[in-house]
Amino acid sequence: MPPRAIHPKRPAQSGGLAQLNQEVIACTQCPRLISYCRKIGREKRRAYLSWDYWAKPVPGFGDPNARVLILGLAPGAHGSNRTGRPFTGDGSGYFMYPVLHKAGFASQPTATHRDDGLRLTDAYITAAVRCAPPLNKPTPSEIANCSHYLDRELALMKSVKIVVVLGKIGFDAFLNHLKRTGVVASKAAFKFAHNVHYDLPDGRILLCSYHPSMQNTNTGKLTEKMFLDVFQKARKLLG
Repeated sequence: MPPRAIHPKRPAQSGGLAQLNQEVIACTQCPRLISYCRKIGREKRRAYLSWDYWAKPVPGFGDPNARVLILGLAPGAHGSNRTGRPFTGDGSGYFMYPVLHKAGFASQPTATHRDDGLRLTDAYITAAVRCAPPLNKPTPSEIANCSHYLDRELALMKSVKIVVVLGKIGFDAFLNHLKRTGVVASKAAFKFAHNVHYDLPDGRILLCSYHPSMQNTNTGKLTEKMFLDVFQKARKLLG
Protein backbone atom coordinates (compact mmCIF):
# COMPACT_ATOMS: atom_id res chain seq x y z
CA MET A 1 0.00 0.00 0.00
CA PRO A 2 1.49 3.36 -1.02
CA PRO A 3 1.53 6.27 1.44
CA ARG A 4 -1.33 8.71 1.39
CA ALA A 5 -1.34 11.60 -1.07
CA ILE A 6 1.60 10.40 -3.16
CA HIS A 7 1.53 11.96 -6.62
CA PRO A 8 4.87 11.00 -8.17
CA LYS A 9 6.47 12.54 -11.21
CA ARG A 10 5.03 11.21 -14.45
CA PRO A 11 7.06 10.20 -17.52
CA ALA A 12 7.96 13.12 -19.76
CA GLN A 13 5.23 13.99 -22.25
CA SER A 14 5.01 16.35 -25.16
CA GLY A 15 3.92 19.81 -24.03
CA GLY A 16 0.59 19.61 -25.82
CA LEU A 17 -0.39 16.27 -24.34
CA ALA A 18 0.76 17.21 -20.85
CA GLN A 19 -1.30 20.41 -21.03
CA LEU A 20 -4.34 18.49 -22.27
CA ASN A 21 -4.07 16.06 -19.37
CA GLN A 22 -3.96 18.94 -16.88
CA GLU A 23 -7.14 20.31 -18.45
CA VAL A 24 -8.76 16.89 -18.12
CA ILE A 25 -7.87 16.71 -14.42
CA ALA A 26 -9.35 20.18 -13.80
CA CYS A 27 -12.54 19.55 -15.83
CA THR A 28 -15.93 20.06 -14.12
CA GLN A 29 -18.23 19.89 -17.18
CA CYS A 30 -20.40 17.08 -15.81
CA PRO A 31 -21.76 17.91 -12.32
CA ARG A 32 -23.26 14.45 -11.79
CA LEU A 33 -19.94 12.73 -12.46
CA ILE A 34 -17.83 15.15 -10.43
CA SER A 35 -20.22 14.79 -7.51
CA TYR A 36 -20.09 11.00 -7.75
CA CYS A 37 -16.28 10.85 -7.98
CA ARG A 38 -15.92 13.05 -4.91
CA LYS A 39 -18.59 11.13 -2.98
CA ILE A 40 -16.80 7.82 -3.62
CA GLY A 41 -13.53 9.46 -2.61
CA ARG A 42 -15.01 10.48 0.72
CA GLU A 43 -16.87 7.28 1.53
CA LYS A 44 -14.25 4.86 0.13
CA ARG A 45 -14.36 1.09 0.16
CA ARG A 46 -13.42 -0.69 3.39
CA ALA A 47 -10.33 -2.25 1.78
CA TYR A 48 -9.03 1.20 0.79
CA LEU A 49 -9.78 3.32 3.85
CA SER A 50 -6.12 4.37 4.15
CA TRP A 51 -6.04 5.65 0.55
CA ASP A 52 -6.25 9.28 -0.46
CA TYR A 53 -8.58 8.77 -3.44
CA TRP A 54 -7.82 10.62 -6.67
CA ALA A 55 -11.56 11.46 -6.99
CA LYS A 56 -11.39 13.63 -10.12
CA PRO A 57 -11.14 13.13 -13.89
CA VAL A 58 -8.44 10.64 -14.90
CA PRO A 59 -5.97 11.63 -17.64
CA GLY A 60 -4.54 9.33 -20.27
CA PHE A 61 -1.43 7.28 -19.57
CA GLY A 62 1.41 5.84 -21.61
CA ASP A 63 3.88 6.54 -24.38
CA PRO A 64 3.15 9.91 -26.07
CA ASN A 65 4.78 8.55 -29.24
CA ALA A 66 2.68 5.38 -29.20
CA ARG A 67 1.51 3.74 -32.38
CA VAL A 68 -1.26 1.91 -30.48
CA LEU A 69 -3.96 3.83 -28.64
CA ILE A 70 -6.24 1.83 -26.33
CA LEU A 71 -9.67 3.39 -25.80
CA GLY A 72 -11.71 2.23 -22.81
CA LEU A 73 -15.05 3.24 -21.34
CA ALA A 74 -14.49 5.18 -18.09
CA PRO A 75 -12.63 4.97 -14.77
CA GLY A 76 -13.81 2.47 -12.17
CA ALA A 77 -15.15 4.00 -8.95
CA HIS A 78 -12.61 2.20 -6.74
CA GLY A 79 -10.03 1.61 -9.47
CA SER A 80 -8.88 4.59 -11.53
CA ASN A 81 -10.99 6.99 -9.46
CA ARG A 82 -8.90 5.82 -6.50
CA THR A 83 -5.47 5.55 -8.13
CA GLY A 84 -5.60 8.28 -10.79
CA ARG A 85 -4.33 6.07 -13.61
CA PRO A 86 -6.37 4.19 -16.26
CA PHE A 87 -7.12 0.53 -15.53
CA THR A 88 -5.09 0.63 -12.31
CA GLY A 89 -6.25 -1.00 -9.10
CA ASP A 90 -9.34 -2.88 -10.22
CA GLY A 91 -10.36 -6.17 -11.83
CA SER A 92 -10.22 -4.86 -15.41
CA GLY A 93 -6.64 -3.70 -14.94
CA TYR A 94 -5.60 -6.89 -13.16
CA PHE A 95 -6.78 -8.72 -16.29
CA MET A 96 -5.42 -6.27 -18.88
CA TYR A 97 -1.89 -5.39 -17.79
CA PRO A 98 -0.58 -8.98 -17.73
CA VAL A 99 -1.76 -9.26 -21.33
CA LEU A 100 -0.11 -5.98 -22.33
CA HIS A 101 3.08 -7.22 -20.64
CA LYS A 102 2.99 -10.50 -22.58
CA ALA A 103 2.42 -8.59 -25.82
CA GLY A 104 5.40 -6.34 -25.09
CA PHE A 105 3.53 -3.09 -24.47
CA ALA A 106 3.90 -2.92 -20.66
CA SER A 107 7.07 -3.07 -18.57
CA GLN A 108 5.43 -5.24 -15.89
CA PRO A 109 2.26 -7.32 -15.47
CA THR A 110 0.92 -5.49 -12.42
CA ALA A 111 -0.73 -2.08 -12.01
CA THR A 112 -1.59 -1.12 -8.45
CA HIS A 113 -0.89 2.61 -8.07
CA ARG A 114 0.72 5.56 -9.85
CA ASP A 115 4.13 4.98 -8.24
CA ASP A 116 4.40 1.25 -9.02
CA GLY A 117 7.01 1.66 -11.78
CA LEU A 118 4.76 0.61 -14.67
CA ARG A 119 5.68 2.05 -18.07
CA LEU A 120 4.03 1.54 -21.43
CA THR A 121 6.01 1.32 -24.67
CA ASP A 122 4.33 2.06 -28.03
CA ALA A 123 0.93 2.13 -26.28
CA TYR A 124 -1.23 4.82 -24.72
CA ILE A 125 -4.45 4.30 -22.75
CA THR A 126 -7.35 6.72 -22.61
CA ALA A 127 -11.13 6.60 -22.19
CA ALA A 128 -14.35 7.79 -23.77
CA VAL A 129 -15.33 9.31 -20.41
CA ARG A 130 -12.72 10.58 -17.95
CA CYS A 131 -14.79 10.43 -14.73
CA ALA A 132 -16.18 7.38 -12.96
CA PRO A 133 -19.92 7.17 -13.74
CA PRO A 134 -22.52 5.68 -11.39
CA LEU A 135 -23.17 2.01 -12.31
CA ASN A 136 -20.49 2.37 -15.03
CA LYS A 137 -23.11 4.03 -17.22
CA PRO A 138 -22.33 7.53 -18.49
CA THR A 139 -25.16 9.39 -20.18
CA PRO A 140 -24.98 10.34 -23.88
CA SER A 141 -24.48 13.99 -22.91
CA GLU A 142 -21.59 13.05 -20.58
CA ILE A 143 -19.93 11.08 -23.37
CA ALA A 144 -20.42 14.07 -25.67
CA ASN A 145 -18.91 16.44 -23.09
CA CYS A 146 -15.71 14.36 -23.06
CA SER A 147 -15.51 13.91 -26.82
CA HIS A 148 -13.40 17.01 -27.49
CA TYR A 149 -10.67 15.61 -25.24
CA LEU A 150 -10.47 12.51 -27.43
CA ASP A 151 -10.39 14.67 -30.57
CA ARG A 152 -7.52 16.75 -29.20
CA GLU A 153 -5.67 13.69 -27.89
CA LEU A 154 -5.68 11.97 -31.24
CA ALA A 155 -4.73 15.19 -33.04
CA LEU A 156 -1.69 15.49 -30.77
CA MET A 157 -0.67 11.84 -31.06
CA LYS A 158 0.68 11.86 -34.59
CA SER A 159 2.24 8.37 -34.40
CA VAL A 160 -0.98 6.44 -33.71
CA LYS A 161 -1.55 3.76 -36.35
CA ILE A 162 -3.96 1.44 -34.51
CA VAL A 163 -6.83 2.30 -32.18
CA VAL A 164 -7.91 -0.65 -30.02
CA VAL A 165 -11.43 -0.02 -28.74
CA LEU A 166 -12.52 -1.89 -25.63
CA GLY A 167 -16.26 -2.53 -25.73
CA LYS A 168 -19.18 -1.04 -27.62
CA ILE A 169 -19.12 2.38 -25.93
CA GLY A 170 -15.46 2.86 -26.81
CA PHE A 171 -16.23 1.65 -30.34
CA ASP A 172 -19.08 4.14 -30.74
CA ALA A 173 -17.02 6.95 -29.24
CA PHE A 174 -14.22 6.40 -31.74
CA LEU A 175 -16.63 6.15 -34.69
CA ASN A 176 -18.20 9.43 -33.61
CA HIS A 177 -14.70 10.93 -33.52
CA LEU A 178 -14.07 9.71 -37.06
CA LYS A 179 -17.33 11.27 -38.21
CA ARG A 180 -16.71 14.58 -36.41
CA THR A 181 -13.25 14.87 -37.94
CA GLY A 182 -14.44 13.97 -41.45
CA VAL A 183 -12.56 10.67 -41.74
CA VAL A 184 -15.79 8.80 -42.45
CA ALA A 185 -19.15 10.11 -43.65
CA SER A 186 -21.20 7.26 -42.19
CA LYS A 187 -20.85 4.69 -39.41
CA ALA A 188 -23.09 2.17 -41.19
CA ALA A 189 -20.24 -0.01 -42.51
CA PHE A 190 -18.76 -0.62 -39.04
CA LYS A 191 -20.06 -3.43 -36.84
CA PHE A 192 -18.62 -4.20 -33.43
CA ALA A 193 -17.24 -7.71 -32.94
CA HIS A 194 -14.32 -9.09 -30.99
CA ASN A 195 -10.93 -9.09 -32.78
CA VAL A 196 -12.39 -7.58 -35.95
CA HIS A 197 -10.42 -4.77 -37.56
CA TYR A 198 -11.17 -2.08 -40.13
CA ASP A 199 -8.77 -0.22 -42.40
CA LEU A 200 -9.69 3.46 -42.21
CA PRO A 201 -9.51 6.02 -45.05
CA ASP A 202 -6.78 8.00 -43.23
CA GLY A 203 -4.47 4.97 -43.06
CA ARG A 204 -5.12 4.07 -39.42
CA ILE A 205 -6.66 0.79 -38.28
CA LEU A 206 -9.61 0.29 -35.92
CA LEU A 207 -9.26 -2.93 -33.91
CA CYS A 208 -12.12 -4.11 -31.70
CA SER A 209 -12.12 -6.07 -28.44
CA TYR A 210 -14.60 -6.98 -25.78
CA HIS A 211 -14.06 -4.85 -22.69
CA PRO A 212 -11.98 -6.57 -19.96
CA SER A 213 -14.70 -5.93 -17.37
CA MET A 214 -15.15 -8.50 -14.64
CA GLN A 215 -18.59 -9.21 -16.06
CA ASN A 216 -16.92 -10.36 -19.29
CA THR A 217 -13.84 -12.03 -17.83
CA ASN A 218 -15.58 -13.87 -14.98
CA THR A 219 -18.16 -15.34 -17.35
CA GLY A 220 -15.62 -16.40 -19.97
CA LYS A 221 -16.98 -14.06 -22.63
CA LEU A 222 -13.44 -12.68 -22.76
CA THR A 223 -10.57 -15.03 -21.97
CA GLU A 224 -6.91 -14.16 -21.56
CA LYS A 225 -6.13 -15.88 -24.87
CA MET A 226 -8.84 -13.91 -26.69
CA PHE A 227 -7.49 -10.65 -25.29
CA LEU A 228 -3.88 -11.53 -26.01
CA ASP A 229 -4.88 -12.40 -29.59
CA VAL A 230 -6.06 -8.80 -30.05
CA PHE A 231 -2.74 -7.27 -29.00
CA GLN A 232 -0.69 -9.83 -30.90
CA LYS A 233 -2.79 -8.93 -33.92
CA ALA A 234 -2.00 -5.26 -33.28
CA ARG A 235 1.71 -6.16 -33.29
CA LYS A 236 1.30 -7.98 -36.60
CA LEU A 237 -0.67 -5.12 -38.16
CA LEU A 238 2.07 -2.68 -37.16
CA GLY A 239 4.43 -4.75 -39.29
